[in-house]
Amino acid sequence: MPRTRIRQNTATPWWRSAVIYQVYIRSFADGNGDGIGDIAGLRARLPYLEELGVDAVWINPWYPSPMADGGYDVADYRAIDPGFGTLAEAEEMIAEAHGLGIRVVLDIVPNHTSDQHRWFTEALQAPPGSPERDRYVFRDGRGPDGSLPPNDWRSRFGGRAWTRVTEPDGSPGQWYLHLFAPEQPDLNWASREVRAEFESILRFWFDRGVDGFRIDVAHGLAKDPALPDLGIPEDLVFENERHRDSHPHWDQDEVHEIYRTWRKIAESYGGDRVFVAEAHVAPDRLPLYVRQDELHTAFNFSFLKAAWDPAELRAVIDRSVTSLGEVGAPSTWVLSNHDVPRHVTRYGRTVTVTREHDEGAGPSDRELGLRRARAAALLMLALPGSAYVYQGEELGLWEVEDLPEEALQDPTWERSGHTVRGRDGCRVPLPWSGSDSPFGFGPKGSKPWLPQPAGWEGVSAQTQSGTPGSMLELYRAALRLRQEQPGFRGEGLRWLDAPEGVLAFERSPVLRCVVNLSEKPYALPRNWGVLLTSDRVTGGLVPPDTAVWLWGGGPAARPTRPRS
Repeated sequence: MPRTRIRQNTATPWWRSAVIYQVYIRSFADGNGDGIGDIAGLRARLPYLEELGVDAVWINPWYPSPMADGGYDVADYRAIDPGFGTLAEAEEMIAEAHGLGIRVVLDIVPNHTSDQHRWFTEALQAPPGSPERDRYVFRDGRGPDGSLPPNDWRSRFGGRAWTRVTEPDGSPGQWYLHLFAPEQPDLNWASREVRAEFESILRFWFDRGVDGFRIDVAHGLAKDPALPDLGIPEDLVFENERHRDSHPHWDQDEVHEIYRTWRKIAESYGGDRVFVAEAHVAPDRLPLYVRQDELHTAFNFSFLKAAWDPAELRAVIDRSVTSLGEVGAPSTWVLSNHDVPRHVTRYGRTVTVTREHDEGAGPSDRELGLRRARAAALLMLALPGSAYVYQGEELGLWEVEDLPEEALQDPTWERSGHTVRGRDGCRVPLPWSGSDSPFGFGPKGSKPWLPQPAGWEGVSAQTQSGTPGSMLELYRAALRLRQEQPGFRGEGLRWLDAPEGVLAFERSPVLRCVVNLSEKPYALPRNWGVLLTSDRVTGGLVPPDTAVWLWGGGPAARPTRPRS
């Protein structure tokens, strides 16, 4: 049945309980056959997202970019990369999504630009101390001839965080900061011009109907102007102490002034525009980003990084609900994204791997990982707050760990001296249909930008659609029930007594979630009906690594459609 079109200004903002689907556009759907996902492919698949039941899509950067870092090196924030389409197509896509009841959230990348951005080109042509250079973080080098970098900071992709430029007269010149790739120079957020530019960019896209922004590296905009050393050994490739009590380029207090201004801009547009922060900060610092006059939500990376362990998961859930609730913000749950190994693979390992630089974690048991991923989906979607679904997780896709080296494109691969493979394994183009590559990702005969593994025909959207017990039908059923059942409304959660290794909580007097993480079957309580299960439950016994949604309290709580 068609969904209700978007309604604005409801009593409870939509984003407090939304399910948002992440579209890594290069790998979602290819409409023109060049092997790269695009807006045409996304528009063609909007009905799929409507049927899935999501409330919004978050689209990774679609701006013009040399693609040194998959689009996170932006050359123009007010246009669309020609490989993805045109601005007119983007506007049409936004309108079409809204017509299906799906909101649109864009990625914004404020920490750095591309080195091909007009501003950086102007900075290289201008002298030291010029207004053009003040837009970025340029400094003289150390040593008698300035040949040493200004400090010992490391790039997140490996190696130094500084690159020396050649001045217009041909002489060795200043150094510029890049906390990521050299092609991504960091902006200077102490500059009023930088702040005004991004305020204008926000308005540009809000004027085109965008419903919000995911803020890349939200914790990194402000830097300690003294640029102090971190005490990192010269031979260390990556910095490995990100959460210090006081870090000179992460989580500086000055970022909050920026976000208070952004919040005012969003509120001036009405319609519940929203921000979500990618803020890798200590858990006790995260609530500072989502105070009532700052950002609306922030990704819960503690939940994403948690091992498949009942005590750890409960502690993360408790801390998140309590600490964020104290500032009036909802929790935001996520299991996978474009920067970490897919959770089917993570959960199949004895060691939890959550970062792109974690290597050597050993083999993964795919069957075990899939079973746990199904249970984790019902756990996540039963929790109060909003949830993010990374494209392909509803198909049960796993991390592609055997991509040929010549296919790898993540900058970490080169920056680490070919020792860290990076994030390409979670970015392989989706399988939609068919028995061989491109599996419906693009027209038959086209070659996806990353090779798809053999065997993906068994997990394509076409194969799983309408198949009882498939991962896709599990997600469809869960999202439908989450929308329809009154027990999911509100933001409360109450833990129930349960044996060791079992998580059981109540969302309302008529809705419960039980997740068995123990090694023994768990007997369900009597007089409660089963709404949905992640795996087969027989005789009232929940097997290990299985989740169940339960209802009680009379006909009002019964499912309005048959269970999938």
